Amino acid sequence: MNTFCTAIVLCLLPILAASETSGQFTGRVVVIDGDTFDVGDTRVRLHGVDAPEKDQHCVTEQGTSWQCGAWVNDQVRQRIQGQIATCTQITVDRYNRVVASCDVAGEDIGRALVSDGLAFAYAKYSTAYVLDEKGAAINDRGLHASRVQSPSQFRKSRIKGRIPPDRDCVIKGNVSADGKRIFHRPGQAFYERTGINTQKGERWFCSVQDAVASGWRAAKR
Repeated sequence: MNTFCTAIVLCLLPILAASETSGQFTGRVVVIDGDTFDVGDTRVRLHGVDAPEKDQHCVTEQGTSWQCGAWVNDQVRQRIQGQIATCTQITVDRYNRVVASCDVAGEDIGRALVSDGLAFAYAKYSTAYVLDEKGAAINDRGLHASRVQSPSQFRKSRIKGRIPPDRDCVIKGNVSADGKRIFHRPGQAFYERTGINTQKGERWFCSVQDAVASGWRAAKR
């Protein structure tokens, strides 16, 4: 190989190496919920997996309601919190999270969670874990030992009352379980998950002044 060709190859090597690792990243895991993690500085939504929401409940065969969403979060945290994950980016979702498949110690996290009944195969986006879910269901592993609504259906049912009918009146006047009247503004911690049920006396406000004058107090966060 002549000097010119050698120079071209040497120049191309960094480009080829970069393309081979393009879309891959590594970092220490901080668990946000059953299918969402921080991997280093990157917020990741696991590809092809859907875990129960934090506040989601399931029902045992005996008819007892239990906090399966919180249980899944604890299980996932015990398994991978603080470990090093290697992820491959698939896309970016509407919440600006990186959708990726991730491995910890050589194990596909998505497959492990679905196989052990801690999450469901999100067949709408990928069929990669459908057979793993069937195996977990047949053997009543994890969530499959209870009656559980799919996370996507749970989210849809929770959306009712969360979208303001008037774009100029977006403050949510919520009545808590103990009767306290609290209003939530966009960007606050519980704004997105708060739904307005007018039959309970809850209502939408167009301004903070209006909410305060009507007897509601501001949420602390």
